[in-house]
Amino acid sequence: MTTDRLQELGHAQRDRMAYIELRLWFVGEIRRQDMASRFGIQTAAATRDLGLYKEMAPANIEYDGSSKTYIIGRAFTPLFDFPAERVLTWLAEGFGDGEPVRSRTGITCDIPNKLGQPDLSTLASITRAISHKCPVRIKYQSVENGQSEREIVPFALLDTGLRWHTRAFDRKSGEFRDFVLTRIQDPAVLKDAPVEAHERPDQDIQWTRIVELELVPHPDQSRPEVTLLDYGMRDGLLKMNLRAATAGYVLRKWSVDCSPDHSLRGPEYRLWLRDHLALYGVKNALLAPGYRSPDHLRPEAEVE
Repeated sequence: MTTDRLQELGHAQRDRMAYIELRLWFVGEIRRQDMASRFGIQTAAATRDLGLYKEMAPANIEYDGSSKTYIIGRAFTPLFDFPAERVLTWLAEGFGDGEPVRSRTGITCDIPNKLGQPDLSTLASITRAISHKCPVRIKYQSVENGQSEREIVPFALLDTGLRWHTRAFDRKSGEFRDFVLTRIQDPAVLKDAPVEAHERPDQDIQWTRIVELELVPHPDQSRPEVTLLDYGMRDGLLKMNLRAATAGYVLRKWSVDCSPDHSLRGPEYRLWLRDHLALYGVKNALLAPGYRSPDHLRPEAEVE
């Protein structure tokens, strides 16, 4: 019945319904002004759209009169079938929040699916916690420690190229760590629970520290001029500014040889980190191919 009702709506109105659902599900709330700003409509029209969505899915949306905000219903069940990749693109880049449709450009573009897409209900709990700056109680499967119950305070999502993580303060270890979204089970958002000052993102040194890296064509690879073109290098150099919390992931994704003597072999190592000391103190530097700390000790990962 609801699906039939959706199909009877015009494309523009279905897009607005989809936007309402995304905001409710992944942010936990929506205001009339959000609709007006996003679609350039009057608040009266936004009120009608919100009323229509409530008519189609009454369990999905509630009105909080004290804050004049529409909030997610306790028995929320999505009307739209959003692909995980599209939701993550919306969260990361802020577009693609209309009704899910296939491209009509007529241009073939084959993009392989990423492995390890997170469950959307789990992702929604994490993003609502990020939006409201509150903790989440979870069950988590760790490679080293198996299943455990934790309370985390998430504040960002990370795409490593292979998996999606959330960056969060882990109350069990008392540290900021990365948690793989696909390993999180039974998340419960603790909306009214307090967050301490030391649990906030500005206290995460690895997150706030910016690492300046200089990449050059690998000295032992032939045809460096091709590498210069492939990576858009200027004067034979590619400069990158990365958060310390993401540096190891990026260098591994790009297959950058981070050994001090450019000793890694293989056609995938097109780039070399010219100064490996730039990674000193980066906790996830062990993920960078070939990296060795100056004291020859591999740093502990902060990846759960």
